[in-house]
Amino acid sequence: MHPRFAPIAVRHGIFAHLAHDTAGNTLMIVAAALLPLAAMIGSGVDMGRAYLSETRLQQACDAGVLAARKRLGTEAAISGTIPDDAELAGERFFNVNFEEGDYGSRDRRFAMSLDEDFSISGDASVAVPTTLMAIFGFGDIPIHVECQAQLNMANTDVMMVLDVTGSMAETNPGDSTSKIEALKSTVRGFYAQLSAAAPSTTRLRFGFVPYSTNVNVGALLRDDWVNTTWKYQSRERFKELGPLTTTTYVRNWIYKSGSVGAASVLSSYAATYHPGSAGYTYVDANEKVVTVPPKAAYYTCDQATPAGSYTAQDQKLSTATEPFAGPPSGTRKIDRYQRTENGTNKWTSRSGATCSVYAQTYNIYVRTYERVTDPYQTTVDKWRYDQLEKDVSNWRTEGNGCVEERGTYEIDDYDHIDLARALDLDIDLVPTSDPATRWSPMYPGVIYERAMKYDGSGSFSTGQKVTTDEYMNPGTLGTAACPPAARKLAPITASQLDAYLSTLTPNGSTYHDIGMIWGGRLLSPTGLFASENADISSTRPSTRHLIFLTDGETAPLDISYSSYGVEPLDRRRWKPGSKYTLTQTVEKRFTAACNEVKRKNISVWVISFGTGANPVMQDCAGADRYFVAADTAALNQTFATIAKRMGELRVTR
Repeated sequence: MHPRFAPIAVRHGIFAHLAHDTAGNTLMIVAAALLPLAAMIGSGVDMGRAYLSETRLQQACDAGVLAARKRLGTEAAISGTIPDDAELAGERFFNVNFEEGDYGSRDRRFAMSLDEDFSISGDASVAVPTTLMAIFGFGDIPIHVECQAQLNMANTDVMMVLDVTGSMAETNPGDSTSKIEALKSTVRGFYAQLSAAAPSTTRLRFGFVPYSTNVNVGALLRDDWVNTTWKYQSRERFKELGPLTTTTYVRNWIYKSGSVGAASVLSSYAATYHPGSAGYTYVDANEKVVTVPPKAAYYTCDQATPAGSYTAQDQKLSTATEPFAGPPSGTRKIDRYQRTENGTNKWTSRSGATCSVYAQTYNIYVRTYERVTDPYQTTVDKWRYDQLEKDVSNWRTEGNGCVEERGTYEIDDYDHIDLARALDLDIDLVPTSDPATRWSPMYPGVIYERAMKYDGSGSFSTGQKVTTDEYMNPGTLGTAACPPAARKLAPITASQLDAYLSTLTPNGSTYHDIGMIWGGRLLSPTGLFASENADISSTRPSTRHLIFLTDGETAPLDISYSSYGVEPLDRRRWKPGSKYTLTQTVEKRFTAACNEVKRKNISVWVISFGTGANPVMQDCAGADRYFVAADTAALNQTFATIAKRMGELRVTR
C-alpha cells in the first residue's frame, strides 16, 4: 500500500517517529551556518589577496628607493631635492615590481622624498577590491607601506688628490663653468652626502693634496724632516778685472769775483702720467721663449723749457803731474781752470706729479777749479752659475711651502725597484739624520738654468759657467708652480671646506707622480702620520680611500723647477738621453707610487675629467674604480657612485 493511502493513525506514527529522530536537524544547522561560513571563507580569500598585495607593494617600495638612492648624485646636496634621473629610476623599479592592476588592485600610488641625511623615503599605497566580502558591504581594502634607503658609513678617511694645473681653468663642452669650479661644486656635494650618512659615532675625515708641477706640504712637515742647507742650481755675482783706464773728477772750487742770485720758480704745470705694464713671456715664431719685463708707471715733464741767456766759459790756467799710489799705481794729472758764468739759466724740475720751471741769474761770476785725472782699474760684473750650497734654515718664513723630494735614483727596471735607493717611492719612510731621507725647501727665486737663455737659445750644461749672460729663472718664467697648501686628514665642517676650496686656483704643469706620492704619504696608517691615521677601534677598522682627479695627460717640462729640481741639471731620476723620456718617467713613477698606496689596503679611485681614457690611470685604479667624466653632470654622478660604493646602501624601514 502506498504511504499516502495509509490510515491516519499509521501516518501519525511516522510523524511521531520523525519528531523523535534528531539526525535530520543537520540540514537546518548547515542552512543556518551557510552565510557566516561564506563570510569567513570570503574574508580569508580577500585578506590573503590583500596580504600578498602588501608584501609585493613593500618589495616594490624598497626596490624603488634603493634604485633612486643609488642614482642620487651630489647635486642633491645643493638643490635639496631628488634629481630627475634618480626619481625616474626609482619609479621605474617600483613599476616593474608592482604593476598597475596586480592582484586586482587599483589606485596605485608611489612617492619619494629626500631626508636631511640624504636617505630617500618612499610611501606607496593601493586599493584591493574585495570579492565575496563585497556581499557583506565591504568594498576596497586600503594597503599602505613605507620604505627608506640609507647610505651608512664606517670610520672613513678620504684623501682627495686634485689636479690644479693650468688647464683646469678651461671649460668642458656643454658646461657653463670652468673645470676647477665644477670640481669645487661636486666636492661640496660629495662631502655633504658622506657627512649626512655618517652616524655621530663614526669618524669621517677628509684630506686634500692639490698638485701641479709640485705639491705644497711644507706646513705639514716637522722641522727635523727638512734640510737646513741644500745645493741649488743657482748663481753668485763674480767680479773680473778689466782693462786699465782713467777716471776724471773736479775739485777745489775757489770764488774770484762776481755774484749769483738765488733760484726761483717761474711757473708750474701738471706732469704727464704714463701707466705701467705687467711682464709676460711668449714663444715666438722660432719657438724661442721671449720674456718682456714689467714696466713701472712714471711721470714726464713734456713742456719745453723757456730759453735763457746763460753762458759758461772755461779757460785752462796750468797743467801739473804727480805720482799716484793707487791701486793701480801711476801718474795723476791736474789741470787748473777758470770758469766765468753770466746771464740767466732756466731749467725744469719735477716733484711728484708737478713740473716747475726755475730761473737763476749769474753776474760775471768767476771761479777757479781743478780737473784731476787718475789711473783706474775697471772690473766687469759677471755671474758664476753652478750648483751652490745655501743656508735655508729660515725656510718656514722665506720658502713658499713646496719642497724638493728626498733621495732617489734613475730607475731603468720598474719591475724591480730598490726602495732602499728610491726613498721618494717609500711612502712610509720617516726621515732620519741622513739628509737623503729628508726633504729640502724649494727656492724658485735662486734657481737659474744654465745655460738656457730667455730667448730660447743655449742648452743645458752641468758644468760651471762664468758669464754676463742672463740664464732662465723658472720663477720668472712661471715654470715653478707651487699650488695651494695640502691638508692633512681631519674632520672638516662645511664652512671650513668652502674656505679651503676657495684657495684652489689653476696653475702649472701636470706631474701626476708627485700627487700620488703625497696622497699616499698623508693617508697611510703606517707612515709619517701613523699615530694620527691608525684605527681608533679594533671592532670598527677605518676604510681608507684615495680619490685622484685629473683633467689631462702627463705633461712635464724640462725647463720646470719641479720636486726633483731642474731635471736636466740635477739628474736625480732622469737626464737627457735616459732610457725613458721625462713623460714616461713621471708615468712609471706614478704607477709605482700607486702600487705602494694600494699595498697599504687603500682603495684608489681615479677620475679623468674632461679628457679621454688614460691607460696608465686605469691600470692604477682598476676597471671598477676608474671613471671618465666628460662634463659636470658626469662628474657629479661619478662621485655619487664612489660615495655609494664607499658606504653600505641598505633599506632601513
